Amino acid sequence: MNELLKLIENNARFEAKDLAACLGEEEDKTLETLERYRKEGIIAGYHTIINWEKADVEISKAIIFVSCVPERVAGYDKIAERISRYPEVESLYLISGKAEFLLQVNGKNMREVSNFVAHKLAPTEGVNGTETMFVLKEYKKYGVSFFEETGEGERLLVTP
Repeated sequence: MNELLKLIENNARFEAKDLAACLGEEEDKTLETLERYRKEGIIAGYHTIINWEKADVEISKAIIFVSCVPERVAGYDKIAERISRYPEVESLYLISGKAEFLLQVNGKNMREVSNFVAHKLAPTEGVNGTETMFVLKEYKKYGVSFFEETGEGERLLVTP
């Protein structure tokens, strides 16, 4: 199970026959396992990593810390569920540290993100405060670097 998930996490475009070959099993078994994972929600979706800057598409991204007080019975789950319903929220994490949640939010521009925070997120029941940081440039996303490959094989400095 874990090997199959690791393979498709790094490349969702693998064909079943190639996955089966990597795992040393029959293609039908691999297809059956993939379908079961989809039905059980283990595989929750497939995404394409896009370098929006290269595509010349303006998009404004922000990382937002959200402070809140957990609800008596549901804890943080109900608040997280409310926040996750907003289409502007790309990712939502319960974290340890200075806030309870970390969000990644997308908008057409900074004003749209600011309006989301002011008019939707901040007034959400259970939210005590927010701290917004705008993403100025993406260099790497989900393990994929947006730097041009030079072919020179530049190595990282290793120190004792």
